[in-house]
Amino acid sequence: MKLLPLAFFIILLNTVSIAQPPAKNVIVITIDGIRWQEIFRGADASLLRNNTYVKDTGLMAQQYWHDDINERRRRLLPFFWSVIQQQGQLLGNRDFDNDVNVANLYKISYPGYSEMFTGYADKLFIPNLAVNNPRSNVLQWLNDQPAFAGKVAAFCSWRVFPFILDEKHGSLQVNAGYETLDHNDSSNVLINNVQQSMQDKHTTRHDLLTFECAKNYLQQNHPRVLYLGLGETDEFAHHGEYDNYLQKLRQADAMIAELWYYVQTDPFYKNNTSFIITTDHGRGAKSNSWSSHGFWVKGSGQTWFALLGPGIDATGEVKEPQQAYQKQVAATVASLLGVQFTAKHRIGKPLVIKTDKTGEEAGFIHKVITAKN
Repeated sequence: MKLLPLAFFIILLNTVSIAQPPAKNVIVITIDGIRWQEIFRGADASLLRNNTYVKDTGLMAQQYWHDDINERRRRLLPFFWSVIQQQGQLLGNRDFDNDVNVANLYKISYPGYSEMFTGYADKLFIPNLAVNNPRSNVLQWLNDQPAFAGKVAAFCSWRVFPFILDEKHGSLQVNAGYETLDHNDSSNVLINNVQQSMQDKHTTRHDLLTFECAKNYLQQNHPRVLYLGLGETDEFAHHGEYDNYLQKLRQADAMIAELWYYVQTDPFYKNNTSFIITTDHGRGAKSNSWSSHGFWVKGSGQTWFALLGPGIDATGEVKEPQQAYQKQVAATVASLLGVQFTAKHRIGKPLVIKTDKTGEEAGFIHKVITAKN
């Protein structure tokens, strides 16, 4: 048999190896400091009935308690346990040894978000302060690529995000805290007026304001990649207010449901947009430690993922033993878009969230784009 020249195989490989990306657009959503226990078990009875953490235990129990765990978690997170359970994936239920962890040592917000978007669990400790991140992140990197230039944006409640995402040294647009929006439409003007009228502006903006900023930007500009960072859950947890922690988590579920409905009814996003939903760290597992987190608090490194949209098999709650890490988010965002994130530091591998018909893992075929470093 006549052997074909090597050049032929090179041409063939270049012709067929770049597949259609699983998704055209990706939206990443984080809910700060949410334990896996609330995601997979619903409200915690030891906290829900504790007057130290809940002002009206009877009323909160009426809203969020049920003896059946499936009903209980559905009361807290109806979108998670209806749409995502039926059409996407939920990872991190440690009752089935399905583990998701941060890989960083510190288990606080800045290192957690840095790991998430850089794909690297940095040994360098940067506390939760306004310090520019020296590592490359996937959002900035995507915004530097011709196919995504000017089509990546981040809207975050916590005012430290411009530093985590190193907005100063790149072209990525990051709106965080009570930062003013561009006066380019009436909705932005209204949001700015509300923000300016706030008497007590803390480090974290109200999540509803952040959500409205992000949704309005989606409607007006149709970015291909959007990051929505919600933060009030962690604020109330640190204050020991389990009732408000639950209420803000329930509010986050409603906002995610509204966002999903919007993208499925907008022709630009319909059937081509994937969601990645997660958190930056866990919290203490016990009733006397749930409000805290950090390397000294057991349970702080335990997190979770919820995934929905093209490129994600509808397997629902994943109950098989496995280990995933927060550092895999960056590569997963790029993978869903059909590209491979590169940086000068090591990057965690993409999550395997798609299988073939036999149940075997089927990796995506990616086009490699060289980062502008």
